[in-house]
Formats: sequence, C-alpha cells, structure tokens
Amino acid sequence: MKTKSLGFIGGGRITGIFLQAFVNKKAIFESISVFDTNLETLQALKLKFPFIQILDTTSEAAKKDVVFLALHPPVIMETLEKIKTSVTEKTIFISLAPKITIVKMAAILPINQIIRLIPSATSVINHGYNPVSFSSGMSEIQKWYILEMLNLLGHTFETAEEKLEGYALLSAMLPTYFWFQWNELETIGTEFGLSNAECRESIYETLNAALNTMYRSGMKPTEIMDLIPVKPIAENEDHIKGIYREKLTALFQKIKP
Repeated sequence: MKTKSLGFIGGGRITGIFLQAFVNKKAIFESISVFDTNLETLQALKLKFPFIQILDTTSEAAKKDVVFLALHPPVIMETLEKIKTSVTEKTIFISLAPKITIVKMAAILPINQIIRLIPSATSVINHGYNPVSFSSGMSEIQKWYILEMLNLLGHTFETAEEKLEGYALLSAMLPTYFWFQWNELETIGTEFGLSNAECRESIYETLNAALNTMYRSGMKPTEIMDLIPVKPIAENEDHIKGIYREKLTALFQKIKP
C-alpha cells in the first residue's frame, strides 16, 4: 500500500486515538499533520506523538492526501467553507462526525472522495468497531485502500449512511454505558476481600463469557436471563431500561441528519 500524507483537522480525543492505533501497528505514512485552534491541545499531542507536524491553518491540513475532519457537527459546515479551495480532485476526505451527511459536504467540497466514519474509542488498542460509508463517486479500488488503512484501527466495515447515527449510539458511545459500572464493581470487590487483580480478572472473564452466552449460545434472551436465579438489582431493571430509552432516543433525535 503506497504511503500517503495524512492531515487531521482537530487534535482532540479521536485524533489521539487514531495516532496511538497507528503507533501500535507501526504504520508508516509519508507524513501526519494536525491542525487545531487550541495551541495547548496541539502541544500535548506533539509531546505524546513527536513525529506529527503541527500546522497553523486548516487549509494546510486540507492539502494532504487523506484529510480527517475530527470536529463536532456544529462547526463542520463553516470549516468546509474555509478549506474548499485547498482540497483537490485527488483528496480523500473523511469526516468522523455524525449528523452532517455526505451530500451536505459534497455541496461545498469540489471532490468525489468523501467518506463518513463513526470511530470508536476501542481503536486505541486496535480493536475498534468502525462503520464507514462512501460517496457514490468512489471506485472500488479507492474503497479498498481506505478500508485497508482504517482496518489498522480494528474492524472497519462498509454500511449504509443512514445507519451511521444508530451505530454512533450502539458502538461508538456504548462503552460509556458500562465502563463506570465495571470500575465501581472492581472497587466494591476489593471491599469484599478480593485484590484489584482478582477483581479485574473476574469481571473481564465473566463479561466475555456472558457476551458469548447472550450472542453465541443460540439460546433465547429470556432463557439466558433465567440462568441465574439470584438477581440483586432486578427491582431496578425497569428504571435502568427507562434511562436507556429516554437518554438514547433523545440523543438520536439530536444527532440524526
């Protein structure tokens, strides 16, 4: 795979995750450059990843072969206006945000290679689950190249664009629904006499087994949930379900195009 220059517009969390994933895989690119309006953010990123080039303008980042737009939806359209004269017909443009569609971006950017990716934080250990959608103007060879590169992050797969926001809630944000709970259980476990290592091993192994039981056993969900007779938080289940439905439905309405 021929190396290309990468430009990141936005130097926040997801850019750091991508850079760490590339480092883990010892990936080699012609260059990796980053622009951000926050100088402290750039300095912190440069300290952690000394090989990156710091840029002064969005236009400089937009002139790279592959351009990642790592910004929140509210500022995307104005950013596209700033860089539309800097991209070329050969630019591969990848947006990492929900809500703003390929059609909307194509109305401003004079290019055919526009991609949307919903990235996941687990890409930091190269176990990402990253759905991607391509503009209709992209060839199969171009898609292959992008998927080859993005698979450095983990499992990257093509899907219909209208499904991306659903994936944002059920893959990208999903760990946040559970990470704090596992951490709390680890703390409680130490109070019950287990060491931190024993707590982590117990939670990790049991969660893996529980996931495989739910999705690989061939049993019905009702059968699986009846395997353990003692359910300490059963009386709170309806409340928890209500929280999921209320919060996630409201967020989906906010981020959908």
